[in-house]
Amino acid sequence: MKSTGDTEPDESCKPSGSDRTLALTVCSAAIGGTFQYGYNISIINAPTSYIQGFINDTYMERWGIGLETTQVTLVWTLIVSAFSMGGLLGALLAGPLAVRFGRKNSLLLNNSFLFAGTVLVLMCRLAKSFEMIIFARVLVGMNAGVSMNVQPMYFGESAPKHLRGAVAFSSAVFTAFGIFLGQVVGLTGLLGTEPLWPYLLASNALPGLIQLLTLPWFPESPRYLLIDRGDREACVRALGRLRGGEAPVLEMEEMLQEQQQQQISTALKSGSAASVKTPCSLFKDPNLRSQLRTVMFASSAMMLCGNDSIYFYASYIFLKAGIPPENIQYATIGTGASELTASILSNLLIERVGRRYLLLGGYGLMSCWSVVFTVALTLQSRGVAGMPYLSMACVFLYILSFGLGPAGVTGILPAEIFDQAARPAAYMVAGSLMWISLFLVGMLFPFIVSSLGNFCFLPFLAVCLVSTVFLGLTLPETKGKTLTEITAEFDRKNGVKKKRPDMQVGEPVKEHYQLGKACSFTNLTQDLDPDHKNEE
Repeated sequence: MKSTGDTEPDESCKPSGSDRTLALTVCSAAIGGTFQYGYNISIINAPTSYIQGFINDTYMERWGIGLETTQVTLVWTLIVSAFSMGGLLGALLAGPLAVRFGRKNSLLLNNSFLFAGTVLVLMCRLAKSFEMIIFARVLVGMNAGVSMNVQPMYFGESAPKHLRGAVAFSSAVFTAFGIFLGQVVGLTGLLGTEPLWPYLLASNALPGLIQLLTLPWFPESPRYLLIDRGDREACVRALGRLRGGEAPVLEMEEMLQEQQQQQISTALKSGSAASVKTPCSLFKDPNLRSQLRTVMFASSAMMLCGNDSIYFYASYIFLKAGIPPENIQYATIGTGASELTASILSNLLIERVGRRYLLLGGYGLMSCWSVVFTVALTLQSRGVAGMPYLSMACVFLYILSFGLGPAGVTGILPAEIFDQAARPAAYMVAGSLMWISLFLVGMLFPFIVSSLGNFCFLPFLAVCLVSTVFLGLTLPETKGKTLTEITAEFDRKNGVKKKRPDMQVGEPVKEHYQLGKACSFTNLTQDLDPDHKNEE
């Protein structure tokens, strides 16, 4: 055993290998994960007219007559909406996949949906079938649905407590990066041309290939290895690699105690060994209702706030502002750049400011810009000079505010406020609501614009205001806190009075702890688990 005497833990003195391994793990998982969600949202916009022409030409070749404009629009809407339907299926699959195969292997297997969709897109013109595009978008949506749930889970379980928020928030950074890069690749000077649009839609295979070649070299989630699989040795090895040395004792003790509490809790309820919760059992558990209600509301609000709709509305605003139609594609790239900039800034601030303030501040600012946006559109319709430019500014500021908080903090919440048994089910519920909300907004937004006109963003204003109030009343700060501390905060905030066992660190462990230079794990497990010692 390596003794450090009375040395206090110093989390700032981590080996550089820890930062490097963790950073590379994040990049490898995200490039084939949430990056794909943002990328596949944006690349479908550039070839809109080309795909609509392909739909009409294919139909005419089959039946000898062309489709009416409304019919082409209907098929196009189905292609766009297929992504959300696939995302919903992926969100439902994410939980079972994460439990059965693990976090890392689920992300690797998830690429099969992507590659199958790529084949369909590349073959659609040869087969003269626009239906293949619909099926391809469903498969790509399934890929995004799985990655949007499994990747934050993987990050939240692999990062040290003091970096947990920043690492998990990187999912939002890669989503924004995917949106931005998709807009760039879709320029007419690159792949956004009529002959190349199938290759534009199939270009998402490259990030998936990069992930397949790199992610197998990095460790699985230590918490999954220990708590779900019960493999302590694999957990120690994975944690040691992620921390750049031996497994930190305090972190291992926290995981072992969570495992023990989970086993005791499950045994008291069912008389059996610990098992993973399902969405149904999650809804029935009174101890988790506050957390579940908060996550459900936050996930729905993330899509109902209209941020994705404003991407589509941006082209209209830029056209009204006097930008030449051929240059609107370059102005639209600014929307993706705005969210990317805000996500990077928020990633730097999240461990300083905290999750709660970023989330509430983001929705609060979005409420303000919704009001200004509505006023600007109203005055613009009356011919007031300068209003189109104010509308443009509101577009960028709205997206910046969204990227500053809701875009990334929402995905972190299930990983931080649910334990290992409930986490996959929580992500299934949150992901399902997110995709359903995205589908509803995508389908209803054109009707909202046509019926409300200049006041089309008032429903989104209502969502942002209600979100600010509700989350302000129910969501505690989770920065730098253990699961036990977060659960106690939820209980206090929601008026729940009950005793919960605290995770206390024993004095012998404190004496021998130093980050990256922990005492022998064999001795630690013997101290924590007498049965394990007797077995040996």
